[in-house]
Amino acid sequence: MNPILVDLGFVQIYWYSIMLFIGFLLGGYLLLREARRFNIPDQFIINMFFYTIPIAIIGARLYYVIFSWDMYANNLVDIFKVWEGGLAIHGGVLFGLIFIIIYSKKHGFNPIRIMDMAAVGLIVGQIIGRWGNFFNQEAHGPATTLATLKSYHLPNFIINGMNINGTYYHPTFLYESLWNLIGLIIMLIIRRRKKTKVGQIAGFYMIWYGIGRFLIESLRTDALMFNGLKIAQIVSGLLVVVGLVFIIKGFLNHNPDANYNE
Repeated sequence: MNPILVDLGFVQIYWYSIMLFIGFLLGGYLLLREARRFNIPDQFIINMFFYTIPIAIIGARLYYVIFSWDMYANNLVDIFKVWEGGLAIHGGVLFGLIFIIIYSKKHGFNPIRIMDMAAVGLIVGQIIGRWGNFFNQEAHGPATTLATLKSYHLPNFIINGMNINGTYYHPTFLYESLWNLIGLIIMLIIRRRKKTKVGQIAGFYMIWYGIGRFLIESLRTDALMFNGLKIAQIVSGLLVVVGLVFIIKGFLNHNPDANYNE
């Protein structure tokens, strides 16, 4: 598996970067379309999107580097080689959401509603972005057998891609991508319900992604660790708790003005 899509000698274009770019682009497009339903100015969404992306990437990289410091302590230049992988989605989500809250308040928009809109674009980006891990042959699960992978009726290109140095591994990137795809479908249904409250779409995203990531992380062999615990599982658990708060607050709010589709 070659992680480089195009090698021009003086510059290399990685599949990982292309997958992230496509994910960002499609996620941003869906955010813009949804914002137009509520007459939110395009300029606000476009500016927010283009500020949020680099901030989220920096957050994702910082998160990864901090908890993988041994890999970079003696070679600080590698910290900037983002195209080679090493972005932690939890760090990106945290930094991105903090910026969205600050930016929305500054411009007089309800940050929770904006988070609802952004959640759909975010999960779309994750569905596509996980394929960057496939091309980098990272974020995989434990060793398995060719027969096991074939029993899942996976396409041959995925099975071949999971053959790393002669050993087959579980494609956890695929498990997470499919889990998020199911979550996206549910979120689109929730988004159209008349009784859905502001905050419940973002809350569902946190719960759905948190549960899925917690379970899939148990299979990952390259998980970031802290005092013997998988950091992603800790953060995923916290996401579920916060998501439940969002959902419950929505159910307790009987004000029609709090309906997402108002």
